[in-house]
Amino acid sequence: MTGGDDELAAELEALLGRRHPVAAAAVVDGGGATTASIGAGLDADFEIGSISKGVTGLLYADAIERGEVTAATPLGDLLPLADAPVGGVTLGALSTHRSGLPSLPPSAQPWRRTVALWRHGTNPYGEDLGQLLDQARGARLGRPRPRYSNLGFELLGHALASAAGTTYAGLLHDRITVPLGLERCYVPAAPEALRSEALTGVNRRGRRQEPWTGEALAPAGGIRAAIGDMATLTGALLDGTAPGIAALDPVAPFSMGYRIGAAWITVETRRRTVTWHNGGTGGFRTWMGLDREAGRGVVVLSATAAAVDSHGFELLAA
Repeated sequence: MTGGDDELAAELEALLGRRHPVAAAAVVDGGGATTASIGAGLDADFEIGSISKGVTGLLYADAIERGEVTAATPLGDLLPLADAPVGGVTLGALSTHRSGLPSLPPSAQPWRRTVALWRHGTNPYGEDLGQLLDQARGARLGRPRPRYSNLGFELLGHALASAAGTTYAGLLHDRITVPLGLERCYVPAAPEALRSEALTGVNRRGRRQEPWTGEALAPAGGIRAAIGDMATLTGALLDGTAPGIAALDPVAPFSMGYRIGAAWITVETRRRTVTWHNGGTGGFRTWMGLDREAGRGVVVLSATAAAVDSHGFELLAA
């Protein structure tokens, strides 16, 4: 089964190979958006994984523009964390992965959850906001150096929602999906909230994985979307009409020669400046990249947990 543009579908199939039997792609440039899918229809929605952090980065930059928060606003001003070490961490530090927070709090027992994911494909997340805050209160802060933190972006997203007097799901809906007309972009808090077109991902051995749903996870990795919506978002990022577009601009060094904005990574490659983010869950891998100077963007979504980063970079450079 293929859908959308036949030429892009054939290119995607050749590029990804047999390891990715269910996938979709979008190419956006001056001629508009071209989308294609293999193994599923164009309406199918994928877990976009940590590209969700990029969306939260947009919401952060948008909240600054609205005057609701600043980079210096501490978490304890927005969430009931003022009595914990994490309460003093600023939103700016969270947005650039410089909070000193671990990827996950020790109280979440990440090793046990990772083993359960490997053995049984179970969702390692699933907490609600109250449970997330309990975990955050016990988190120890390390040195404020570049350190990728899922916990940090979970807290950032929920803090932004608090500043706006809503939930993260409501914030996403009101400030991203509705203004941009995204019809299949959402954050399911539980498996029963999945759309009928939601795909089930598989690991690299082809074993089905539980969906990664959960209220707490949403800002860091819980968004699902169809390829058409991702193409629309890409177009809005390229033409500057997306809310919080300043999130794309790098403000600090990260690692391996990269620079970082609000979640978004910028790298020089093949004489191009590429702004990008990837994502990975138990059964999905995703990549989204922009050549802002050339006005070209690419999204690759796969319902198999095998990397697609190199494929995304190659398609962007084509």
